[in-house]
Amino acid sequence: MLTVQNLTCARGGVPVLADVSFAVEAGRTLILRGPNGIGKTTLLRTLAGLQPAIGGEVTFPEDEGAYASHADGIKTALTVTENLSFWADVHGAPLPDGIFETFDLADLRDRLGGTLSAGQKRRLGLARLGVIGRKVLFLDEPTVSLDGFSVKLFADWLQNAHLAAGGIAVIATHIDLGLDAPELDLTPFKAADDAGGGSDEAFL
Repeated sequence: MLTVQNLTCARGGVPVLADVSFAVEAGRTLILRGPNGIGKTTLLRTLAGLQPAIGGEVTFPEDEGAYASHADGIKTALTVTENLSFWADVHGAPLPDGIFETFDLADLRDRLGGTLSAGQKRRLGLARLGVIGRKVLFLDEPTVSLDGFSVKLFADWLQNAHLAAGGIAVIATHIDLGLDAPELDLTPFKAADDAGGGSDEAFL
């Protein structure tokens, strides 16, 4: 289970969200909603441990979290197969059976990452999630650049593979993924304009 209690987080040293609390059970997804700039990315990065929280507590199984932004994070000089093999090797796991078919990459195995279209790069970036074996996924606009067919591919993998195996996902998205998942509107958690207490760390 993922539990978040009274979490306050900042962007560039300025508090943006305060006293956020929720829990997500194994096999479930939580969809984050809210207007642009409310702090969805900041929250996801804080949950994943990429930046420190001002206060509160985040609990999930150690070394089971992974953050994926809308950046593809692929090596352009490597082929599709080499990209996925790299991540499998990093996490000490074999390439899962069917990962190329799952993300419609079977015909692109030998294509260099740099020659792929925006949608193909996105599918390759998402396919990494099926390789690394992490149980708790923090996903920031995962379906950017994807057409409707590819969005369904991702949603099917999330529902029938990741969640079905007891995984958890927290997703910031404006797209309807067709998942039976609760939504959390972050607007009520917006930090007060005069809130203090943030550090002066850079936002990367």
